[in-house]
Amino acid sequence: MVHPNGENPGWLEVAIEAAPELRDPLSAFFFDLDVTGLVWEDFGNRTLKAYLPLEESPEDIQNRISTYLNHLTLIHPHLPPPRFRLTKVENQDWQRNWRRHFRPVRVSSKLLILPVWEEMPPDAEETHIIRIDPGPAFGTGQHATTKMCLQAMESFGSNESQTLLDVGTGSGILAIYGVQLGFGEIEAIDVDPEAVRWAERNIGLNGAQNTITLSGTGIEEIQGRFSLVCANLILSELLRLMPAFSRLVETDGHLVASGILRDQVERIREALPAAGFFTSRILYEDEWACMILGKSGE
Repeated sequence: MVHPNGENPGWLEVAIEAAPELRDPLSAFFFDLDVTGLVWEDFGNRTLKAYLPLEESPEDIQNRISTYLNHLTLIHPHLPPPRFRLTKVENQDWQRNWRRHFRPVRVSSKLLILPVWEEMPPDAEETHIIRIDPGPAFGTGQHATTKMCLQAMESFGSNESQTLLDVGTGSGILAIYGVQLGFGEIEAIDVDPEAVRWAERNIGLNGAQNTITLSGTGIEEIQGRFSLVCANLILSELLRLMPAFSRLVETDGHLVASGILRDQVERIREALPAAGFFTSRILYEDEWACMILGKSGE
């Protein structure tokens, strides 16, 4: 639907209440719809919010969403059926609605995440501050999976001999923190070109463009070994990539694996011996877990 004067006639906010296991398929679905903004943080009611320009009728969008949610329900009959609602918002309201989801986040006593439009809090005492323009990429520091990755990273890195690989970098936030923690060599990869574009912006916002090697390279093409590999992915991807992680983590190095639900931890544990990893520590927040895995000697 094209507006007569060429301007966008408004936006459609889609709010879906769904189980966390559906985060990734729902995100992929909305990216295919050319979503302009996508938020799935812990709002307390597991709500995903997507913002779409009103370029087609709301009824058509509603039918497409209903069809896809019915498909998901058939695939995941053990999960509560997702519920959704549509709300029209004016042009001037979209930016305000989008931005209000992103507030400063104190990840730890050492780290504060600031959306790029926020002023520095007068009482900020954190050692490290990361500026983020969320865009459509996952990883703002607000979701438990990202937050625990950042907390886990604080146990590593303090000299230039430490190296970091950020797999599925999203917004680039983990790679940026790697710079601030003192890692000497940092590589960030994501096969999604849109994620790479937003990661590049965030890396520039934090003055880290000369330290981080950012690319859309697949993990299978990455060479060398790293002191620390971080992967905030879904369970199936973590399990599929375990042989690659084993190849890329140096002896006595570590893998930080997040994006795991509490009841999926045992699935990861079962895959560790074959890959040469052992469980060093596990962080928990709400229904999520982040596993810090050590690489045993060869």
